[in-house]
Amino acid sequence: MQQDRDHRRRFLKQAATALASLAVVPRAFSLAPDVADTATPIGAANGNVVREQPVYRMRPFALGQVRLLDSDFSRAAAINQRYLHSLPVDRLAHSFRVHAGIASSAKPLGGWEKPDCELRGHFSGGHYLSAAALAYATVGDATLKQRGDELVAALAACQQPNGYLSAFPESFFDRLSSGQKVWAPFYTIHKILAGMLDMVEHTGNKQALQVAIGIGNWTVRWLNGFSDAEMAHILKTEYGGMNDAMVELYAITGNSRYLDAAHRFDQVSLFDPLAAHRDELQGLHSNTQIPKVIGAARRYELTGEPRYRRIAEFFWETVTRNRTYATGGSSNDEFWNTAPGDLKGQLGLYSAECCVAYNLMKLTRHVYAWNGDPRAFDYYERTLYNARLGTQDGDGMKLYYYPLQPGAAKFYNTPTDSFWCCTGSGAEEFARFNDSIYFRDGNDLYVNLFIPSELDWPEQKLRFRQETAFPRESLTRFRLSLSAPSTFALNLRVPSWIGPGARVRLNGQALDVFASPGSYLTIKREWHDGDRLELDLPMQVTRMALPGDDSLQAVLYGPLVLAARLGDKGLTHDMQYCGYDAAPKPEPKPWPAPRVTDKQGDEVPWLRVASAQDLCFEAQTSDGTLAVTPLNQVHGERYAVYWQSEPGAHGNS
Repeated sequence: MQQDRDHRRRFLKQAATALASLAVVPRAFSLAPDVADTATPIGAANGNVVREQPVYRMRPFALGQVRLLDSDFSRAAAINQRYLHSLPVDRLAHSFRVHAGIASSAKPLGGWEKPDCELRGHFSGGHYLSAAALAYATVGDATLKQRGDELVAALAACQQPNGYLSAFPESFFDRLSSGQKVWAPFYTIHKILAGMLDMVEHTGNKQALQVAIGIGNWTVRWLNGFSDAEMAHILKTEYGGMNDAMVELYAITGNSRYLDAAHRFDQVSLFDPLAAHRDELQGLHSNTQIPKVIGAARRYELTGEPRYRRIAEFFWETVTRNRTYATGGSSNDEFWNTAPGDLKGQLGLYSAECCVAYNLMKLTRHVYAWNGDPRAFDYYERTLYNARLGTQDGDGMKLYYYPLQPGAAKFYNTPTDSFWCCTGSGAEEFARFNDSIYFRDGNDLYVNLFIPSELDWPEQKLRFRQETAFPRESLTRFRLSLSAPSTFALNLRVPSWIGPGARVRLNGQALDVFASPGSYLTIKREWHDGDRLELDLPMQVTRMALPGDDSLQAVLYGPLVLAARLGDKGLTHDMQYCGYDAAPKPEPKPWPAPRVTDKQGDEVPWLRVASAQDLCFEAQTSDGTLAVTPLNQVHGERYAVYWQSEPGAHGNS
């Protein structure tokens, strides 16, 4: 499998070298002088050309090396695949064809993909390609690969000779540069470019590389016409992760003009304070900023420039520690409205935009790869279970926001008349649930998530299988299949949330060792075929206060945020499924948070575990007993995540 991947990378490199010679015509203001299209690689490994600087401590495994076993995650991924299968290529390509003057009789998609929406093409030409490529890489979905290939071919036929490709006219960029009102044209170009690059990376589609290089060349030419001062104004309009995509295009082709172009998307007003470790995020649109920081992280990996690492790490620290809810999500009405460490008054109907959690998890993967800090996966795990897993219904519809207003219910997109940004990022996320369970550091293996799965590591001649019903049980079991004995360190993450009684057994014998919460338990030995490990991580009920308001407490069981079940009285279809506007109709009025009588200490005396195996709980409130369940299991009813403690009786968070 790794040999196939290496062969594909060499093939893509050869194809990229030939394609990158397309002319780039300078305009009034030039980027750095062009370099040879066959740029000297920054580094090399195993005879394969690579450009990453030696900045990694941890490396993930290829998506095809990790197979999900039966679990909530594999079932959610299958539902997502079925939804992707339901979207015909001719409908996805329709607006592109119409704009290119190519006849199309397909029924147009609605919502943010309808023919008069200024963001059209972001899902149909971008997110869909990424999700299809990821589904092929993770589970070998050949149907989605074929759909992706067909869509790439259809869009390639729509690409203009100058490389421009979109479902809306190039004049949108004239409006952008002249200061006229326009939604976010570069945001959409980023999604299309990223979709093409994902088809390149995960399916080896050489036509997608041609298209991506064309988009990159058009971008370089467009940028060449503006001074830095003019770019500062242009960058006030959301542009997605254009810096990230252009850096990635450089990584594939070696053409440094793409790296130079990526630098022009560095927003000084955002990056300078972050580089100086200042949180000046209040008042900013949340999800607009995160892809820019992901681009900074990727630039650091390719150039080793330490400033970009400072930007990414400080941003990650301040947002995950000071601007997130118990779920790991962030934002309210899509903005950071308050100072760091203060979310009082931010429990809204439109809180925790799902794209924000999706992008924070992407950034977490970068930061963790540099330092290997297991606490990064405390955040990642909590966000995965509470801000991502529960955002899809049984038909593959996704949330835009994750409401935290007491008495609210989840509201989803519709199959063909929404296509919000979070519809697209959700389709991608649910196609790659296997990508962060395991990492490696040289020959050493790290287990970060407790998800039933099987890792194939041919270099180590190891097949590593994890079986568990987590979080419905605290025990996870590992079995090693080896063709020959092998010595390496197996590192098991010990989460910060564990309760007393944690233990580990090797081949049925208890080991008299363990590790502190928020660290790794390392077992280094000569491993043999058939070795078995059992890791018991007892879960307990804990609380987490809302930053800035200790009287509002969320309650967690292990990594799971629990929610009060408030019934479905008064809920209608229009309050749960929305079209173009991501807003339920009518908007539900806020309810008071459930009130509980608390006391000092770490215990949560008002919450009872009714059935740990079934994840059923009961809360004693001032208004009686309420059923409580993990937030990610709530669908079709109202809920509350934060509980109002009686005055003067707050617990520790």
